[in-house]
Amino acid sequence: MTLTRITDHVAAIELPLPLEGLTSVNCYVLRGDTEAVLVDPGWSSPETERTLLDGLDELGLAPADIGRVLTTHHHWDHYTQAITWQGRHGIPVHLGRGDAPSIHAWHTLDGAFPRQVGLLEQAGASAMAAAVQAMPAEVHEQDMDFDLPAGWIDDGAEIDLGGLLVRAHATPGHTRGHVCFEIVGEDLLLSGDHVLPRITPSIAYEREPSEDSLTSYLGSLRLVADLSDARLLPAHGAIGDSAAQRAKELIVHHDERLDVIRDLVDAGRSTAHKIAAAMTWTRRERRLDDLELIHQMTAVLEVAAHLVVLEKAGAVRRERVSGIDHHTAT
Repeated sequence: MTLTRITDHVAAIELPLPLEGLTSVNCYVLRGDTEAVLVDPGWSSPETERTLLDGLDELGLAPADIGRVLTTHHHWDHYTQAITWQGRHGIPVHLGRGDAPSIHAWHTLDGAFPRQVGLLEQAGASAMAAAVQAMPAEVHEQDMDFDLPAGWIDDGAEIDLGGLLVRAHATPGHTRGHVCFEIVGEDLLLSGDHVLPRITPSIAYEREPSEDSLTSYLGSLRLVADLSDARLLPAHGAIGDSAAQRAKELIVHHDERLDVIRDLVDAGRSTAHKIAAAMTWTRRERRLDDLELIHQMTAVLEVAAHLVVLEKAGAVRRERVSGIDHHTAT
């Protein structure tokens, strides 16, 4: 268990994850004079719970001392341990209101990625869509607590912990309801998966994605870029220096992606699948076919999201033929 004391009021407990390539999540403990809260207490599992209890004990806390749990978004590795403790200990969980459709969809839609299957078909990736549709849930994802939160968080909401004020900023993109938490007066930003120090967050990785997730995400990045120069406290990876600077780097990354995709459309690659196959992915610059299926899916859908932005900007034209979106340069 790794515990990092960031300020007198803020600490981070690194919790384990059962994921290849993403092995931990940072749970933040915020402690005011009248209330202590957790932010993103991880993936529901006995190992997570043991690690979390050890960290709280080192801080002189127990579940009974936690007034509420704030979650940046509804993904399993942030939300499910919170829901477990809501049921077991009665600790209320709060989640960004925009994530409500995806929470409800867990109980109404079948399959691991029900909406993404149709989006892949529109992207010209029918074989990939069939493979995704056939994907079973991972063993560690089965029978996961995924109930509704006790309350919803709206943009600008403030939580007064007694001498410590937390302000919520709606930052849609990674999910529709993603929220970052600013520690007012301490120049700290708990960024969840919206801004990460080394990797580029996937867009619209949720059960009910929005139609234009990248526009939302870029707008949310600009919001962080315009905030006071707060220190970056991400959900994954090392605590950083400047949240604003990292947000600006991510904006540049997506601007460069838009240019590459526009050039590939101009060269005659008309579908999101063909464009993704012509690009390289990850820091290792791997080809699309070399990625695991789930990462192939996110790559193709990322291209599709960029194409929506280009179409709205008038840089490409879209025509749907036999259910597949084809793009030409304008």
